[in-house]
Amino acid sequence: MAKHNNIKQPAAIVIFGGTGDLTKRKLIPAFYNLFLSKNLPEKFTILLLGRNEDKNEQYKKDLFEGINEFSRTGKPDEKNWKIFSDKIFYRQGNFLDNSTYEILKKDLDAFDKKNKQRCLRIFYLAIAPQFIEAASEGLYKNKLCNQITLDRIVVEKPFGTDLASAQKLNHFLQKRFSEKQIFRIDHYLGKETVQNIMAFRFANTIFEPVWNNRYIDHVQLSLSEQVSIGKRGGYYDGSGALKDMIQNHLLQLLCVVAMECPDKYDEKNIRNAKANVLKSIKPFSADAVFKNVLRAQYTKGKLNNVAQQGYLQEENIPPASTTETFIAAKFFINNERWKGVPFFLATGKCLPKQASVIMIQFKDSPYKIFKDDTVPNRLTISIQPEQEISLLFESKVPGVQMKLKPVEMDFTYKESYTEATPEAYETLLLDVLDGDATLFMRSDQVEAAWKVVMPIINAWKKNPKKGLLKYAAGTWGPAAATSLLKPFAKKWVVLPAEKK
Repeated sequence: MAKHNNIKQPAAIVIFGGTGDLTKRKLIPAFYNLFLSKNLPEKFTILLLGRNEDKNEQYKKDLFEGINEFSRTGKPDEKNWKIFSDKIFYRQGNFLDNSTYEILKKDLDAFDKKNKQRCLRIFYLAIAPQFIEAASEGLYKNKLCNQITLDRIVVEKPFGTDLASAQKLNHFLQKRFSEKQIFRIDHYLGKETVQNIMAFRFANTIFEPVWNNRYIDHVQLSLSEQVSIGKRGGYYDGSGALKDMIQNHLLQLLCVVAMECPDKYDEKNIRNAKANVLKSIKPFSADAVFKNVLRAQYTKGKLNNVAQQGYLQEENIPPASTTETFIAAKFFINNERWKGVPFFLATGKCLPKQASVIMIQFKDSPYKIFKDDTVPNRLTISIQPEQEISLLFESKVPGVQMKLKPVEMDFTYKESYTEATPEAYETLLLDVLDGDATLFMRSDQVEAAWKVVMPIINAWKKNPKKGLLKYAAGTWGPAAATSLLKPFAKKWVVLPAEKK
């Protein structure tokens, strides 16, 4: 594994899409916090590429406001901001024009010359998917990213739109760069609570022995979004909840929950263990899709007492669109550990709360000597908004009678640690600088995840309206989503906070 806090090599960080929302909301705040915590190299530069005219001074004011609004550390200190922002430079350029790469080459060569060595180079492609190949080709043709040990390229999701396009993009990138240089980023894997699942499982004797089909009844993984599609209609209608959330975020969470213990805590073994989970998921037949996968679209309703229009009325959405904004699915993993245990995955937009929750439901207790022993043990891992792990178990109520009541034992980050929790992008960007790809998806993982969802995509394509349900914005999705859980459960566990 990489050794953080020890990056001595000067680094040139290039962000394609320098005027984009991701750069302002996530990337620059993350790099600034890494700078504050002294996790960036002492010598670094950040080059931002965008199509707008050169506007360095105004642009830096915009970035300052972005940190002020979105960074966990709040408003930047003037002295620190001055030091940091002096290392940021904006360059106007078209990703399709080779002159952009010629200018970039001069900047990078000048940085190398200034530091009297070939420096680290990080190329972050925070751009629309259709520009990935063009930007990669520009880097390759101009030999800007040709040092396997020093140069890295970061690719945002979505990585392809189906299996064939993902394979094509993998092939395109691997012809130009080494797999070691390609960092396919999924920010969910950088979240502190997600990383803690492995420590929770593999460093504690009391959990791993019962982490199998002998003791676990079913698993729920849900990611609820309160927001609508907003102004992303053009992108979202070609994607939908299945491609936007299940194929990457939720399947990656499933891998962390279901993986076998790797031989070592290192990049190769952890990624192998995750890939093996994806390859073991039972594929759907065409008929099985409509029995095990449920989809729906939101209609008009109220979110926080504010009127919300329906999906078909949103900007850039065709009136006859069948794109799903909610999906719930039941998967099975065909291996010795998990055979027979259903994994329920659900995600949707315009839901009442923003939350990401993993719930492990254990089987009923083997000894039924108490008449009110009715609630099985349950482990709930809240990724957001709370960072919490909660264990439900039966306990005797104080008194002269033997009466049981379910109680919960909680671990929360804010109560257990005084250290500030880094944002996911901070963790992942530091790993990129370190050359540590443990938390990034390898090509075979990406393709295996697409293979899992392709039967669903194909079945819906063949029957575009079959089984498409509706739900009012501000509700928890269609009632049929709960029916999918039967006979294993009566409801989705959404938030541990519901108990309070």
